Amino acid sequence: MDYISAIVPPLVMAVLFTALIVTIVRNQGGANKAKEDAAVDAALAAADASRTATPEER
Repeated sequence: MDYISAIVPPLVMAVLFTALIVTIVRNQGGANKAKEDAAVDAALAAADASRTATPEER
């Protein structure tokens, strides 16, 4: 019985750590991801437009 009481705490910690990692990976993105991507795309487009504009267009 000593081996069971010795293996339970590391086993519980491993399961909880795995659940934490899965939760973190699943939450990468979400609803705000599209808004962030749109904001970055808009900023890149504005920077590209100002970089490629002729001096008369500025």
